[in-house]
Amino acid sequence: MTASTYQISATEKKFISWHLFVAVTALSIGSLFGPLQAFEGAKIDLYQYLKPIIQSYYQGLTLHGVLNALVWTTFFITGFLTLTTIHGLQRPLKLPKLNYAGFGIMVAGLLITAVPILLNQASVLYTFYPPMKASPLFYLGLTLVVVGSWVEGWGFYLTYMDWRKANPGVRTPLMTFGGLITMVLWQFATLGVAAEILTQLLPWSLGWLPGVDPQFARTEFWFTGHPLVYFWLLPAYVSWYALLPKQAGGKLFSDSLARVAFWLFLVLSIPLGFHHQFVDPGVPPLWKYIHALLTYSVFFPSMMTAFTVIASLEYSARQRGGKGMLGWIRALPWGDPSVASQLLAGILFFFGGIGGITNASYNINLVIHNTTWVPGHFHLTVASAVTLSFMGISYWLVPYLTGKKLWKPQWAVIQAWLWFVGMIIFSNGMHTLGLLGAPRRTPLGIAPYVPDAWNGRLIQDAVGGAILLVAAYLYVVILAVTAFSKNAEKADVQVPQAEAMQDPAASPAWLDRWAPWLAATILLIVIAYGPQLVAQISTIQLTSPGFIIR
Repeated sequence: MTASTYQISATEKKFISWHLFVAVTALSIGSLFGPLQAFEGAKIDLYQYLKPIIQSYYQGLTLHGVLNALVWTTFFITGFLTLTTIHGLQRPLKLPKLNYAGFGIMVAGLLITAVPILLNQASVLYTFYPPMKASPLFYLGLTLVVVGSWVEGWGFYLTYMDWRKANPGVRTPLMTFGGLITMVLWQFATLGVAAEILTQLLPWSLGWLPGVDPQFARTEFWFTGHPLVYFWLLPAYVSWYALLPKQAGGKLFSDSLARVAFWLFLVLSIPLGFHHQFVDPGVPPLWKYIHALLTYSVFFPSMMTAFTVIASLEYSARQRGGKGMLGWIRALPWGDPSVASQLLAGILFFFGGIGGITNASYNINLVIHNTTWVPGHFHLTVASAVTLSFMGISYWLVPYLTGKKLWKPQWAVIQAWLWFVGMIIFSNGMHTLGLLGAPRRTPLGIAPYVPDAWNGRLIQDAVGGAILLVAAYLYVVILAVTAFSKNAEKADVQVPQAEAMQDPAASPAWLDRWAPWLAATILLIVIAYGPQLVAQISTIQLTSPGFIIR
C-alpha cells in the first residue's frame, strides 16, 4: 500500500469523532468550574446558585481538574493518535475491535468516576492525595480510563508491527512515530498511579486496609504526575512537527532532530518526579538533587523542539514572501484559525517553560511551593500549549471527519486570541499571587487572612477567567455547529501532512530502532527510582486514616 492509496473510512472517522465528542463535552463542563473558582477568589460566589448540584468549592475544583486535565486530554489524544496511526501508516487498524473495546472501557470508567464526584463523595481533586479519601468507584473508574487507553495503545502497536513486517527498513512516518512514543511513554508513566490505586487507595477505600501511607502514595503518584505533562504535550508536538509546517506553507526543517527529541522525551521525562516532592521529609536530599538534575535534562529536547519548529515556521513564512530578521513572522497565515491557535499556544508555552525552570530549582521552589504560582504555571502548559493546540487541531480535524466546512473561521481566529489574552491575564495574576504567598487549593474568597495586596490580583484572575470561559464556549459552539449543522457547506479537507526538507530515509537508522531507547528508558527509571522505591516499601506504614471533604 503506497502513501497515496489508503483513505480513512467513514467508520474510522466516526470512531475518531466519538473520542472528540467525549473530549469536548468534558471540556465544556469542566471549563465552567475553573472561572467559578477565580470568581470565588474575587468574592463573587456563583457556587451558591449551583446547589444542590455542587455542594462545595472542592467538589467544583475536582470536576474542573478531572474533566479538563484527565478526561479532555486523554480522549482527545487517543482519538488524534488513532488518526496519526491510520493515516501515517496508510492502513486500517490491525484489530479495530480491540480499539473499540479500549474506547468502551474508557467511557465506562468515565461514567463510573462521574457518579461519586457528582454525589460529592470524591472531592479529592485530580491529584487525589491521601489521606483525603474518595468512594471506591472514583478509584475504580479512573483505573478503567487508564486501562482503556492502554488497550487503544496496544491496537496502535499491533498495527505498527503489521506495517513494519510489510515495510522492513522503511522509516516510520513521523506523525505515527511521535504518536507511538506518546503511548509508550503513557504506559510506562501510568504504572505509578496504577500501583498506587490498586495496592493502596482502592483496597483502603473498600475497608480492606486499615490505613494508607501518604508519603509512599505521593511518590507513586508523581512517578506518573510529571510525565503526564509530556503525555499531554507530545501530541501537540506531533502537530507542530508533522502538520503545522504544511499548514504554514512550508516544510519540516529537520526530521532527524524531531525524532531525537521524541526519543529524549521518552527517556528523560519519567525519572524526575521527586522535584514535585522537594518539601516531602520522607525523600532524602540526594534523591531530590538527582531528580532536579534530571528535570533540567528535559530542557534539551524542549530546546530542540523550539529550534526545529521555529526554523520550520521561518522557512514557511519566507516561502510566503516574509522578509527581515523578525518580519517573516507577519507572513505566517495568522488568518487560519488552526495555525493561529498553535502559534499562540507556542508563545504561551515559552513562558510556561521559564516557570518550569523555577519549579525545578530547589531553593526557589521552596518560595512558590503550594502557592498559586503552580496552577499559574500549569495553566500555561496543559491549558495553553496543550489545550490551545488541541483546539487548533480541531479546526481542521472536525471538518476533515465530517466533510463540512468550519463554521465561522473568523470567529475561530477570535476564539484563539481570546484564549491567548485571557490566559495572559489569568496566569499573570496567579503567578504574582504565588509570589505574594497566596496558597493554592484554597477558597480565598472566604479566607479570613487575605492581605489587601492580594485583592487586585484576585480580581485580575476573575477577569482572565471570564475571558477564558467565553473563549472555551465559543470553541464548543464553533465545533458543534460545524459538526451538527445540516446546512453546512461541504468541504474536502485533507490531513496536512508536512514533508521534511531532507528525505527521512537519509536519517540514521538507529533513530528508528526501539530496543536501545526502551532499554535506556527502563534503566534510567530503575536508577532514579529503584533504591527509593525499595526503601519506601520496606518502611511502609499503612496507618494513616482517611478523611472525606464534604
